[in-house]
Amino acid sequence: MAASLWRAVMGAGAPSADADTTGGVEFWRAPERVGWLDKQGEYIKTWRRRWFVLKQGKLFWFKDSTVTRASVPRGVIPVATCLTAKGADDVLNRKFAFELSTQRETMYFVADSEKEKEEWINSIGRSIVQHSLSATDDEILDYDSGRPTTGDKS
Repeated sequence: MAASLWRAVMGAGAPSADADTTGGVEFWRAPERVGWLDKQGEYIKTWRRRWFVLKQGKLFWFKDSTVTRASVPRGVIPVATCLTAKGADDVLNRKFAFELSTQRETMYFVADSEKEKEEWINSIGRSIVQHSLSATDDEILDYDSGRPTTGDKS
């Protein structure tokens, strides 16, 4: 799941920590949120503990919590592609679970407490709103005519 997002965003080939693969985000400096989460694997549905860093509309994960300029993310999710961030305790039958959904897939995570789960959902939700594309007045469709409006309301 997330690996396919990684490939889609970063292109084929091995990831590296240069500006091309990270979108220029300095994930090692002043992140918006960091912490440990259990993440379900994309192909083999095992759970792995990973260190997550949320910064500038991207959710990166690493094997350990020592993140430096030289660190190579294990993956990244551009949160602007996410439609929802919500609790998933009932879906997974696990306490403190939440999900991130895109049009193509749903990724699952488990926090260490209810408070951390809610903080991650809120942080990711704010980031989705901040980094998703907004329609400008010129891009709003007039649903009666099926054409973009020109700003004049005649």
